[in-house]
Amino acid sequence: MLVQLIVIFVLLNEKWFLCYVVRTLFPFQAFQEDSIIFGYRHPRSSATDCVLSLFQLTNETLNVWTHFLSTWYFLWKLMTVLLMKDVWYDEYTWPLLVFLFSCCVYPLASSCAHTFSTMSTRAHHICYFFDYGALSLYSLGSGISYSAYIIPDAWINSTFHTCYIPVAVFNTIFSTSLACYSRFSERQSPRLSKVLRILAFVYPYLFDNIPLFYRLFLCVGEGCTVNEANSIHIQHTLLAFLTGFLFAAHLPERLAPGRFDYIGHSHQLFHVCGIIGTHFQMKAIETDMVLRRSQLLVSAPAITFNNTLGAALVCVCISLGIICIYSLPLLYGTPPRNTANKDACTDGKKCKD
Repeated sequence: MLVQLIVIFVLLNEKWFLCYVVRTLFPFQAFQEDSIIFGYRHPRSSATDCVLSLFQLTNETLNVWTHFLSTWYFLWKLMTVLLMKDVWYDEYTWPLLVFLFSCCVYPLASSCAHTFSTMSTRAHHICYFFDYGALSLYSLGSGISYSAYIIPDAWINSTFHTCYIPVAVFNTIFSTSLACYSRFSERQSPRLSKVLRILAFVYPYLFDNIPLFYRLFLCVGEGCTVNEANSIHIQHTLLAFLTGFLFAAHLPERLAPGRFDYIGHSHQLFHVCGIIGTHFQMKAIETDMVLRRSQLLVSAPAITFNNTLGAALVCVCISLGIICIYSLPLLYGTPPRNTANKDACTDGKKCKD
Protein backbone atom coordinates (compact mmCIF):
# COMPACT_ATOMS: atom_id res chain seq x y z
CA MET A 1 0.00 0.00 0.00
CA LEU A 2 2.81 2.40 0.88
CA VAL A 3 4.59 1.62 -2.38
CA GLN A 4 1.40 2.31 -4.34
CA LEU A 5 0.97 5.67 -2.61
CA ILE A 6 4.57 6.62 -3.42
CA VAL A 7 4.06 5.69 -7.09
CA ILE A 8 0.87 7.75 -7.27
CA PHE A 9 2.61 10.71 -5.62
CA VAL A 10 5.50 10.54 -8.09
CA LEU A 11 3.16 10.37 -11.09
CA LEU A 12 1.15 13.34 -9.85
CA ASN A 13 4.28 15.36 -9.16
CA GLU A 14 6.36 14.43 -12.16
CA LYS A 15 7.94 17.86 -12.54
CA TRP A 16 8.94 18.00 -8.90
CA PHE A 17 10.29 14.44 -9.05
CA LEU A 18 12.42 14.98 -12.16
CA CYS A 19 13.89 18.19 -10.78
CA TYR A 20 14.61 16.48 -7.46
CA VAL A 21 16.36 13.55 -9.18
CA VAL A 22 18.54 15.71 -11.40
CA ARG A 23 19.58 17.96 -8.52
CA THR A 24 20.34 14.92 -6.38
CA LEU A 25 22.35 13.07 -9.01
CA PHE A 26 23.99 16.14 -10.60
CA PRO A 27 24.04 18.84 -7.92
CA PHE A 28 26.96 20.69 -9.50
CA GLN A 29 25.65 20.99 -13.03
CA ALA A 30 26.70 24.36 -14.39
CA PHE A 31 24.76 26.45 -16.90
CA GLN A 32 21.49 24.64 -16.21
CA GLU A 33 18.37 26.00 -17.88
CA ASP A 34 14.88 26.05 -16.45
CA SER A 35 13.02 22.74 -17.01
CA ILE A 36 15.83 21.30 -19.17
CA ILE A 37 16.97 18.21 -17.28
CA PHE A 38 19.36 16.25 -19.50
CA GLY A 39 21.65 16.70 -22.50
CA TYR A 40 24.17 19.11 -21.01
CA ARG A 41 27.80 19.11 -22.11
CA HIS A 42 30.68 19.11 -19.67
CA PRO A 43 31.11 22.66 -18.29
CA ARG A 44 34.88 22.64 -18.89
CA SER A 45 34.89 21.34 -22.45
CA SER A 46 37.81 22.07 -24.75
CA ALA A 47 37.26 23.97 -28.00
CA THR A 48 37.62 20.65 -29.86
CA ASP A 49 35.02 19.02 -27.61
CA CYS A 50 32.63 21.91 -28.28
CA VAL A 51 32.99 21.56 -32.05
CA LEU A 52 32.63 17.77 -31.93
CA SER A 53 29.49 18.14 -29.80
CA LEU A 54 27.77 19.71 -32.80
CA PHE A 55 27.66 16.23 -34.34
CA GLN A 56 26.21 14.66 -31.20
CA LEU A 57 22.70 15.08 -29.85
CA THR A 58 22.80 17.46 -26.88
CA ASN A 59 20.31 20.08 -25.76
CA GLU A 60 22.39 22.70 -27.64
CA THR A 61 22.86 20.89 -30.97
CA LEU A 62 19.78 22.25 -32.72
CA ASN A 63 20.32 25.68 -31.14
CA VAL A 64 23.62 25.88 -33.00
CA TRP A 65 22.53 24.47 -36.34
CA THR A 66 19.31 26.51 -36.64
CA HIS A 67 21.35 29.72 -36.53
CA PHE A 68 24.53 28.51 -38.26
CA LEU A 69 22.67 27.40 -41.39
CA SER A 70 20.61 30.60 -41.33
CA THR A 71 23.82 32.63 -41.40
CA TRP A 72 24.66 31.20 -44.81
CA TYR A 73 21.20 32.00 -46.14
CA PHE A 74 21.46 35.67 -45.16
CA LEU A 75 25.07 35.80 -46.36
CA TRP A 76 23.86 34.55 -49.75
CA LYS A 77 21.24 37.32 -49.78
CA LEU A 78 23.88 39.92 -48.88
CA MET A 79 26.25 38.72 -51.61
CA THR A 80 23.39 38.76 -54.12
CA VAL A 81 22.76 42.43 -53.39
CA LEU A 82 26.46 43.25 -53.51
CA LEU A 83 27.01 41.51 -56.84
CA MET A 84 23.79 42.39 -58.65
CA LYS A 85 23.33 46.02 -57.63
CA ASP A 86 25.67 48.97 -58.04
CA VAL A 87 25.70 49.47 -54.29
CA TRP A 88 28.79 51.62 -54.00
CA TYR A 89 27.25 54.35 -56.16
CA ASP A 90 23.60 53.84 -55.21
CA GLU A 91 23.13 55.23 -51.70
CA TYR A 92 19.51 54.06 -51.73
CA THR A 93 20.70 50.45 -51.20
CA TRP A 94 22.94 51.23 -48.21
CA PRO A 95 20.24 50.77 -45.53
CA LEU A 96 19.47 47.34 -47.01
CA LEU A 97 23.17 46.45 -46.85
CA VAL A 98 23.33 47.38 -43.16
CA PHE A 99 20.22 45.34 -42.43
CA LEU A 100 21.46 42.25 -44.32
CA PHE A 101 24.87 42.50 -42.65
CA SER A 102 23.22 42.55 -39.22
CA CYS A 103 21.11 39.54 -40.29
CA CYS A 104 24.36 37.66 -40.99
CA VAL A 105 26.04 38.68 -37.76
CA TYR A 106 23.38 37.88 -35.18
CA PRO A 107 22.80 34.19 -36.05
CA LEU A 108 26.56 33.65 -36.46
CA ALA A 109 27.29 35.16 -33.04
CA SER A 110 24.47 33.10 -31.53
CA SER A 111 25.71 29.82 -33.02
CA CYS A 112 29.26 30.54 -31.80
CA ALA A 113 27.97 31.39 -28.32
CA HIS A 114 25.96 28.18 -28.08
CA THR A 115 28.95 26.20 -29.37
CA PHE A 116 31.72 27.48 -27.10
CA SER A 117 29.85 28.63 -23.99
CA THR A 118 30.66 25.45 -22.04
CA MET A 119 34.45 25.91 -22.16
CA SER A 120 34.37 27.70 -18.79
CA THR A 121 32.31 30.12 -16.75
CA ARG A 122 34.32 32.99 -18.24
CA ALA A 123 33.76 31.72 -21.77
CA HIS A 124 30.06 31.27 -21.05
CA HIS A 125 29.61 34.93 -20.12
CA ILE A 126 31.90 36.38 -22.80
CA CYS A 127 30.32 34.32 -25.59
CA TYR A 128 26.91 35.69 -24.71
CA PHE A 129 28.25 39.24 -24.44
CA PHE A 130 29.05 38.98 -28.15
CA ASP A 131 25.65 37.40 -28.79
CA TYR A 132 23.94 40.37 -27.14
CA GLY A 133 26.06 42.86 -29.06
CA ALA A 134 25.09 41.18 -32.33
CA LEU A 135 21.38 41.28 -31.45
CA SER A 136 21.70 44.98 -30.65
CA LEU A 137 23.33 45.53 -34.05
CA TYR A 138 20.43 43.71 -35.69
CA SER A 139 18.06 46.11 -33.92
CA LEU A 140 20.00 49.05 -35.38
CA GLY A 141 20.00 47.47 -38.85
CA SER A 142 16.23 47.18 -38.63
CA GLY A 143 15.93 50.81 -37.51
CA ILE A 144 18.12 52.14 -40.33
CA SER A 145 16.16 50.23 -42.98
CA TYR A 146 12.82 51.27 -41.43
CA SER A 147 13.87 54.91 -41.51
CA ALA A 148 14.75 54.64 -45.19
CA TYR A 149 11.98 52.43 -46.57
CA ILE A 150 9.21 51.70 -44.04
CA ILE A 151 8.27 55.00 -42.42
CA PRO A 152 4.73 56.07 -43.44
CA ASP A 153 4.30 58.95 -45.87
CA ALA A 154 2.70 61.12 -43.18
CA TRP A 155 5.85 60.98 -41.03
CA ILE A 156 8.49 61.65 -43.68
CA ASN A 157 10.69 64.62 -42.64
CA SER A 158 8.88 64.91 -39.31
CA THR A 159 10.71 65.58 -36.03
CA PHE A 160 10.35 61.90 -35.16
CA HIS A 161 11.92 60.92 -38.48
CA THR A 162 14.83 63.31 -37.90
CA CYS A 163 15.54 61.91 -34.42
CA TYR A 164 14.80 58.28 -35.25
CA ILE A 165 18.29 57.05 -36.18
CA PRO A 166 20.16 58.92 -33.39
CA VAL A 167 17.75 57.39 -30.85
CA ALA A 168 18.19 53.97 -32.48
CA VAL A 169 21.96 54.33 -32.08
CA PHE A 170 21.52 55.17 -28.39
CA ASN A 171 19.16 52.20 -27.97
CA THR A 172 21.76 49.88 -29.48
CA ILE A 173 24.38 51.02 -26.97
CA PHE A 174 21.88 50.85 -24.11
CA SER A 175 20.73 47.37 -25.16
CA THR A 176 24.26 45.96 -25.26
CA SER A 177 25.13 47.50 -21.89
CA LEU A 178 21.99 46.33 -20.10
CA ALA A 179 22.08 42.82 -21.57
CA CYS A 180 25.73 42.35 -20.57
CA TYR A 181 25.05 43.74 -17.09
CA SER A 182 22.16 41.30 -16.64
CA ARG A 183 24.57 38.36 -16.60
CA PHE A 184 26.24 39.61 -13.40
CA SER A 185 22.98 39.41 -11.45
CA GLU A 186 22.12 35.95 -12.77
CA ARG A 187 23.37 33.97 -9.77
CA GLN A 188 21.96 36.23 -7.04
CA SER A 189 18.66 37.05 -8.75
CA PRO A 190 17.84 34.92 -11.82
CA ARG A 191 14.42 36.49 -12.28
CA LEU A 192 15.78 40.04 -12.23
CA SER A 193 18.46 38.97 -14.70
CA LYS A 194 15.84 37.58 -17.08
CA VAL A 195 13.68 40.70 -16.76
CA LEU A 196 16.63 42.99 -17.51
CA ARG A 197 17.62 40.89 -20.51
CA ILE A 198 14.10 40.90 -21.93
CA LEU A 199 13.88 44.67 -21.38
CA ALA A 200 17.23 45.16 -23.13
CA PHE A 201 15.80 43.77 -26.37
CA VAL A 202 12.07 44.46 -26.13
CA TYR A 203 12.55 48.22 -25.68
CA PRO A 204 14.66 48.72 -28.87
CA TYR A 205 12.29 46.46 -30.80
CA LEU A 206 9.24 48.47 -29.75
CA PHE A 207 10.94 51.77 -30.58
CA ASP A 208 12.14 50.55 -33.98
CA ASN A 209 8.62 49.43 -34.84
CA ILE A 210 6.77 52.61 -33.84
CA PRO A 211 6.51 53.80 -37.48
CA LEU A 212 5.51 50.31 -38.64
CA PHE A 213 2.85 49.85 -35.93
CA TYR A 214 1.43 53.28 -36.74
CA ARG A 215 1.37 52.48 -40.44
CA LEU A 216 -0.29 49.06 -39.99
CA PHE A 217 -2.68 49.57 -37.08
CA LEU A 218 -3.32 53.26 -36.37
CA CYS A 219 -2.98 55.35 -39.51
CA VAL A 220 -6.23 56.25 -41.28
CA GLY A 221 -6.68 58.21 -44.48
CA GLU A 222 -4.04 59.96 -46.53
CA GLY A 223 -0.35 59.30 -45.90
CA CYS A 224 -0.76 55.76 -44.53
CA THR A 225 1.36 53.96 -47.17
CA VAL A 226 -0.87 51.04 -48.06
CA ASN A 227 0.86 48.62 -50.44
CA GLU A 228 1.72 44.95 -50.98
CA ALA A 229 4.37 45.01 -48.24
CA ASN A 230 1.83 45.54 -45.45
CA SER A 231 0.66 41.92 -45.37
CA ILE A 232 4.29 40.73 -45.17
CA HIS A 233 4.96 43.17 -42.33
CA ILE A 234 2.00 41.70 -40.43
CA GLN A 235 3.42 38.19 -40.83
CA HIS A 236 6.76 39.36 -39.50
CA THR A 237 5.13 41.15 -36.58
CA LEU A 238 3.14 38.07 -35.53
CA LEU A 239 6.26 35.92 -35.65
CA ALA A 240 8.20 38.51 -33.66
CA PHE A 241 5.65 38.43 -30.83
CA LEU A 242 5.61 34.62 -30.92
CA THR A 243 9.41 34.63 -30.70
CA GLY A 244 9.35 36.88 -27.65
CA PHE A 245 6.66 34.76 -25.99
CA LEU A 246 8.69 31.57 -26.46
CA PHE A 247 11.80 33.21 -24.98
CA ALA A 248 9.95 34.42 -21.90
CA ALA A 249 7.55 31.53 -21.27
CA HIS A 250 9.87 28.48 -21.53
CA LEU A 251 7.13 26.46 -23.19
CA PRO A 252 6.65 23.56 -23.82
CA GLU A 253 9.40 22.20 -21.54
CA ARG A 254 7.94 23.90 -18.47
CA LEU A 255 4.82 21.75 -18.87
CA ALA A 256 6.80 18.52 -19.16
CA PRO A 257 10.38 18.80 -17.84
CA GLY A 258 12.70 16.28 -19.43
CA ARG A 259 10.46 15.57 -22.42
CA PHE A 260 11.86 18.29 -24.73
CA ASP A 261 15.49 18.41 -23.62
CA TYR A 262 16.95 17.46 -27.00
CA ILE A 263 14.28 18.37 -29.56
CA GLY A 264 11.43 20.85 -29.31
CA HIS A 265 12.31 23.02 -26.30
CA SER A 266 11.50 26.72 -26.30
CA HIS A 267 14.94 28.02 -27.22
CA GLN A 268 15.01 25.93 -30.37
CA LEU A 269 11.53 27.16 -31.29
CA PHE A 270 12.66 30.69 -30.41
CA HIS A 271 15.52 30.37 -32.91
CA VAL A 272 13.32 28.95 -35.68
CA CYS A 273 10.55 31.54 -35.26
CA GLY A 274 13.11 34.35 -35.03
CA ILE A 275 14.80 33.33 -38.28
CA ILE A 276 11.52 32.89 -40.15
CA GLY A 277 10.41 36.28 -38.82
CA THR A 278 13.65 37.86 -40.04
CA HIS A 279 13.07 36.31 -43.46
CA PHE A 280 9.62 37.91 -43.70
CA GLN A 281 11.04 41.18 -42.40
CA MET A 282 13.67 41.13 -45.14
CA LYS A 283 11.02 40.41 -47.79
CA ALA A 284 8.85 43.27 -46.54
CA ILE A 285 11.79 45.70 -46.52
CA GLU A 286 12.77 44.71 -50.07
CA THR A 287 9.17 45.11 -51.26
CA ASP A 288 8.85 48.60 -49.76
CA MET A 289 12.27 49.50 -51.09
CA VAL A 290 11.23 48.69 -54.67
CA LEU A 291 7.66 50.02 -54.57
CA ARG A 292 8.49 53.34 -52.89
CA ARG A 293 11.84 54.10 -54.52
CA SER A 294 10.74 56.93 -56.82
CA GLN A 295 8.72 58.64 -54.09
CA LEU A 296 11.32 58.31 -51.31
CA LEU A 297 14.19 59.55 -53.47
CA VAL A 298 12.25 62.80 -53.97
CA SER A 299 10.57 63.41 -50.59
CA ALA A 300 12.64 61.60 -47.94
CA PRO A 301 15.84 62.91 -46.33
CA ALA A 302 19.01 62.05 -48.20
CA ILE A 303 20.57 58.69 -47.41
CA THR A 304 24.20 59.28 -46.46
CA PHE A 305 27.16 57.37 -45.10
CA ASN A 306 26.60 58.94 -41.67
CA ASN A 307 23.02 57.73 -41.23
CA THR A 308 23.64 54.21 -42.57
CA LEU A 309 27.06 52.55 -42.71
CA GLY A 310 28.67 55.16 -40.45
CA ALA A 311 26.05 54.76 -37.72
CA ALA A 312 26.44 50.97 -37.85
CA LEU A 313 30.24 51.24 -37.68
CA VAL A 314 30.07 53.55 -34.66
CA CYS A 315 27.75 51.13 -32.85
CA VAL A 316 29.98 48.17 -33.65
CA CYS A 317 33.00 49.95 -32.16
CA ILE A 318 31.13 51.12 -29.05
CA SER A 319 29.52 47.70 -28.49
CA LEU A 320 32.93 46.01 -28.77
CA GLY A 321 34.23 48.49 -26.21
CA ILE A 322 31.33 47.68 -23.86
CA ILE A 323 31.98 43.95 -24.27
CA CYS A 324 35.66 44.52 -23.45
CA ILE A 325 34.75 46.49 -20.33
CA TYR A 326 32.51 43.69 -19.07
CA SER A 327 34.98 40.97 -20.11
CA LEU A 328 38.14 42.38 -18.52
CA PRO A 329 37.07 41.68 -14.90
CA LEU A 330 36.32 38.09 -15.92
CA LEU A 331 39.66 37.66 -17.68
CA TYR A 332 41.96 39.41 -15.21
CA GLY A 333 39.98 39.59 -11.99
CA THR A 334 39.29 36.93 -9.39
CA PRO A 335 38.50 33.69 -11.23
CA PRO A 336 34.72 33.17 -11.22
CA ARG A 337 33.56 30.27 -9.18
CA ASN A 338 32.75 27.28 -11.39
CA THR A 339 30.08 25.26 -9.70
CA ALA A 340 30.77 22.18 -11.78
CA ASN A 341 32.17 19.26 -9.78
CA LYS A 342 35.14 17.57 -11.39
CA ASP A 343 33.48 14.19 -11.11
CA ALA A 344 30.00 15.33 -12.11
CA CYS A 345 28.70 14.24 -15.51
CA THR A 346 25.35 14.51 -17.18
CA ASP A 347 25.55 11.38 -19.28
CA GLY A 348 26.90 8.88 -16.82
CA LYS A 349 30.49 9.08 -18.14
CA LYS A 350 33.49 9.89 -16.00
CA CYS A 351 34.31 13.56 -16.52
CA LYS A 352 37.78 14.80 -17.27
CA ASP A 353 39.41 17.58 -15.31
